Amino acid sequence: MLPAIPYARFKESGASLHMWTQIVGKFRLLQTPWINHSWQATFYVNARGLTTALIPGADCAYEITFDLRDHWLRIEATNGKAASFALEPMSVSFFYEKFRDALTSVGAPNNIHHAPNEVPDPVPFAKQTDMGGYDRDAVTDFWRALLFVDGVFKHFRTGFLGKASPVHFFWGSFDLAVTRFSGRPAPMHPGGFPALPDEITREAYSHEVSSAGFWPGGGGVDEAAFYAYAYPASDGFKDAPVKPTGAYYLDDLGEFVLPYEVVRTSDNPEETLLAFLQSTYDAAADLAGWDRAALDGPLGAPRVPRPL
Repeated sequence: MLPAIPYARFKESGASLHMWTQIVGKFRLLQTPWINHSWQATFYVNARGLTTALIPGADCAYEITFDLRDHWLRIEATNGKAASFALEPMSVSFFYEKFRDALTSVGAPNNIHHAPNEVPDPVPFAKQTDMGGYDRDAVTDFWRALLFVDGVFKHFRTGFLGKASPVHFFWGSFDLAVTRFSGRPAPMHPGGFPALPDEITREAYSHEVSSAGFWPGGGGVDEAAFYAYAYPASDGFKDAPVKPTGAYYLDDLGEFVLPYEVVRTSDNPEETLLAFLQSTYDAAADLAGWDRAALDGPLGAPRVPRPL
C-alpha cells in the first residue's frame, strides 16, 4: 500500500530537503554543460532516494546521492575518493558548510552559488541559521511515494513518440515532473518566477508543452498532489473534463490538481494516476491541435517492440 504523506507531518522535513537539494543542485549546475530546458540540473529517483547521476569534472566525475532510506548524503568520485555525512536535524547553513567541506575532501570545487532559486525573498544559504527539522520516517515515506510516482510517470512516458523529457526531479520547485512537447515553438514566456532569471524560464518554455508532476505540498496546496498544465494553455483548457473524480482546476496556479490521497486510497492507484495524466494531456493536445497521429502511441510493454 502507498504510504500516507500528510503535509503537516512532512512540512518541516520538506523545507530542509528543499534547501539541501538546492545546495547540491548548485554543484551539478556548476559542473554540467547546459542542456535544453535546464535538464542538466535535475535529480533522479533511485533505489535509495535521489541522485544527481554522474556529474562531469576536470579530472574526474562525481555522483551525489540523498539516501532517504538510511539518511545519508553521499559523494562518490571516480578518483576513488568518497565522503558522506548523516541527514538529521540541522540548519541550512550547517548543511551548506558540511557539503562544501565534503566536496573539498574528494577534490571537487566548492564555489557553488550561494543562494536558493524559485523561492520568494531568497536568503543566502550561509545565513539560514535556524535549526531545521528532519523526520526520518516522514522522509522515507516521501521517498516511497516517489518510487511509485516515478514508475507510473515512466510508464506514461512510453505512450508518446515525440520529444519528451526524462522523469526528473527539479530541486528549484521541489517536484518530480515529466513533459511532452508538440514540436512547435511557443510564444515567449513572460517570466516572473521568483529568484529565477527570465532567460532560463523562457528557454525552458521555448516550445509548446503538456507537463505533469508531483509535489509533497506547499505553493498554495497544503497537501501532496499531482498537477498538470499546458503552455500555452488554449481557450477552454481549464474547463476540460478530466479524470478521475477528485481532480480539479486551481485558478491560482493555472493547473489541474489531483490530491495524492485520491490516488493512494483508490482501488488501483496506477490506473487512477494514469487516468489523470492521460485526460489532462488529451485536453492540452486536442485543444491546441497537436499532431496526435504522429505523436501518440500505445503504452509500452517489456519486450514488445513499437509497431510500425
